[in-house]
Parts: sequence; C-alpha cells; structure tokens
Amino acid sequence: MSSQPNIQSLIPTIGHWLDGGPVTPAQARTCEVFNPTTGLVQARLSLADAALVDAAVQSAAKAFPGWAGTPALRRARIMSRFRELVEARADDLARLISKEHGKTVSDARGEVTRGLEVVEFACGIPHLLKGEYSDNVGTGIDTYSMRQPLGVAVGITPFNFPVMVPMWMFPMAIACGNTFVLKPSERDPSPGLLLAELFKQAGLPNGVFNVINGDKEAVDALLAHPGIAAVSFVGSTPVARHIHQAGNAAGKRVQALGGAKNHMVVMPDADLDQTVEALVGAAYGSAGERCMAISVAVAVGEQLADVLIGRISTRLKTLRMGAPDAPETEMGPLITAQHRDKVKGYVDIGVQEGAVLAVDGRNAAELAKLKGFFMGACLFDKVKPDMRIYKEEIFGPVLCVVRVPTLQAAVDLINKHSFANGTSIFTRSGEVARKFANEIEVGMVGVNVAIPVPMAFYSFGGWRSSLFGDHHIYGMEGVRYYTRMKAVTQRWPAPPEGEAAFVMPTMR
Repeated sequence: MSSQPNIQSLIPTIGHWLDGGPVTPAQARTCEVFNPTTGLVQARLSLADAALVDAAVQSAAKAFPGWAGTPALRRARIMSRFRELVEARADDLARLISKEHGKTVSDARGEVTRGLEVVEFACGIPHLLKGEYSDNVGTGIDTYSMRQPLGVAVGITPFNFPVMVPMWMFPMAIACGNTFVLKPSERDPSPGLLLAELFKQAGLPNGVFNVINGDKEAVDALLAHPGIAAVSFVGSTPVARHIHQAGNAAGKRVQALGGAKNHMVVMPDADLDQTVEALVGAAYGSAGERCMAISVAVAVGEQLADVLIGRISTRLKTLRMGAPDAPETEMGPLITAQHRDKVKGYVDIGVQEGAVLAVDGRNAAELAKLKGFFMGACLFDKVKPDMRIYKEEIFGPVLCVVRVPTLQAAVDLINKHSFANGTSIFTRSGEVARKFANEIEVGMVGVNVAIPVPMAFYSFGGWRSSLFGDHHIYGMEGVRYYTRMKAVTQRWPAPPEGEAAFVMPTMR
C-alpha cells in the first residue's frame, strides 16, 4: 500500500466568518477555487446553505443594537485602526487577489488602495452623520433631523474586485451603525475572509461583520431573509435586475449595480500617444474584467479611425501576457476556463456578424507558452450598433471600434445604448469636452481620463440598465443609502397649570 498522501486531502477548504471567528461546517456542499494562472485547483470552498445564512443574519441582528448605540466617534476609531491594518497587509491582500483572480499584483495593489479610500472617507462618519437644526420654527418650538442606521445590511459582490467592491459597501454601512453580511464571489473568496480577520483585530465587536461564502442558494436565502434591511449588489445586469425586484418584493432597500459597455470618444485633435496608451490600458487591463473597462472606442472621422486602428494594433504586438506576479506582465489570465471560452465565443460572433477582426488574440503565439486561462487581446474595427459584440457586455480583452462622422453622432450613439455606466472623451478642446459632459446621458464621465471612477468622497454609479435603485454607491450617497432620516420637532415650555389643550397645535 502506498504511503503517498492523497493529493485531494492536501487541498485546503475555505470556510466562512461568523460572529467574530472562522467557521467551516463539516458537512457542506463545496466548489473548486482555481488558480487562473496555472489552471489548477488550489482550494475547495464550503458553500453556505440557508441555515448558515440564517446563523450569520442572526449574529448580525444580535450585534446591531449595541453597535448602533456605539458613539459615531468610537466607530470611527475602530475604522481608523482597520485602515491601518489593511494598509500594513496591502501587499499580502494584493498577492491573494492575484492568486485567485489572475490580475497582475500591481493592479491588485491599486484595487486595495481604491478600497482604502472609502475606508478613509468612512473614518469621517461623525461629521457625515450630522443632521440639520432649525430653532424657533414656531414660538418656543425647534426642529432637528438625525440619520439612523437601518439594521442588518448585505453585500453581494463580484469576482473582478474581491477587495475594492466589498470595501465600497461594508465600511460605509458599518460606520453608519449597521451590521453587515458579505457574500463575496465563490471564485475568489479568500480576500473577504482576511478583511474580516483584520476588522476583528481592529476591535470590531463580534457579529458586526460576517462573511458567508456560497452560490445562488446563499443569495436566494439572503434575499428572502426577513431579518435583512438592505442589500447592495454589483454584477451583471440580469442578476442586478433580479436582485432589485426580489429584494424590493421582500421589503428591503436595494441598490444593484449592473453591467456596462463603456465608450471612449476619440476626437481628431486628441493627443494620440496619450490616447492609445490610455485606451489600451483601459480596454485590456485586468484582461478586460472590469465594469469600467473601455470596451468601445468611438473614432470621430474616417481618417482618425484608420490611424487609431493602426496605432492600437502596433501597441498590441508588444502587450506582455504572463504570470500576474511577474513585474513585466501587463495582462494576466481570465478568471475561469468557462469565461475564457465565453469571451472567445463573442469573438466568433463578431466575425460572423461582419466586423473586421484587426487583431485576433484567440490563438496568439504566446498562449503556447502559458498554462491557465489566458486569451490574447482582440481588436474589432467597423463595428455596427446592431451587432451583439456592441450591444452586449463581453467582459474580456476585446475592444470594438465604431466609426462616426461627428461629435454629435458619437453622443447620440452612446445615449441610445442600454448601458450607461461610464464614458470618456479624449480631446484638446474645452468647448468639446464641456458639450460632451453636459449632453451625455451616462452616470460617470471622464475628460482625458479613460476610467473615470470617482474618488471616495463622490459616489459611483451608472444610469439606465447599469443601476437599479435610487442611490449610487459610497460617498454621501452611501451615507444616505445606509441610514434613514428622522425629523424631531420639540417644545419644552410646560402648559399653564390646570389647563389642557384640546385644539390642533399650530406653528404661530
């Protein structure tokens, strides 16, 4: 009999974080967590059932009264310590993201930094929660307002930003006095657990922050649970629409951010050196797996379009694919083999639809040297608005170029698209930029900025099919989303002795 260990037994199992500590049920469904760079299974993930979801919600509900009653300044101090701990472990988090997602370590480090910016904003919660006060609205009567937390909040987050997107949600929710249950993507679950551990070290009370790993069964249980007051979601539009409808039907407050098809308009006067580098980075960074990736370049004028296609094609010949932890790597693998094949399928569709495939990365020469879920960069020219590759979110390293004759034609094109997450324009004309910013019907706009993700003291969110709900995420919109306003009108003078008032009070 062989004494060699069973390889399957060496694969670790990733669990959950409940009530201040790790939990891994002995009997549970599991799924595989891959290393996208090698294509190998690196862990198994315990998938939560309805009972485990209920345990997490009950833990959060139990912790809520005490946390809501904790002074905002004390909550801010814990948030500040959490920020320091995350900053100290930022490189560890980046490597963990890269290992499970496949993005480059430098890109992952940037993700952690953008998440920390929201934590820094949340540290100012004593000021952000200040209400309004009006004295003497009537004789001897004053009115003031206050913002109070909702209860248990939930975040359901995507695979492409396993640190940044959760940190768009839970720091704001927790700073406002809510407790939180995070359901990260089952494809890269480990960063969320490390964040929970760091929050514990920062002094967060047990039950205030919980992490449930799972699939659709866990999501459905969260949406149906009566103990949850609010749900935040980032992901695809069909799922965002479902979560918005199901959450609202269950009486919950919901913000659900969906898909995108972000356009970059390139004007004839644009600095092409700057524009091409910005466009290539925005289209192919993180293998295009960003909700703010530029997936459509709108070239204004035929001559510019020809030059732009040539410049991008030349740049893509030098695009360096490889291991995400190699300093020279610019683009890593996609998240799974299934997703890579889906993206390749879209390229096949584009060819069938008649778009010109100027650069075909489906069988790039470098792929023969790489294991894992890699795919080369693809570039389509002469894409038409009725093509699927234009209308649908591909979420991979595929850039479509649409040719239009004028700026107005570019604005009209973008305003007709069902997605309206982000857009940008590259130009040297202030007049053109102002017209574009005013007339474009998109939630986030960049001028000579390819990926216009707002800073933490503003808010992130799109229009139309890119957002379901009334509030954008983080910033002051986050404060408003995670709190309810209460107005108090007070009068202190005692009524005359022995006299009761039977008439309707008036403000005189």
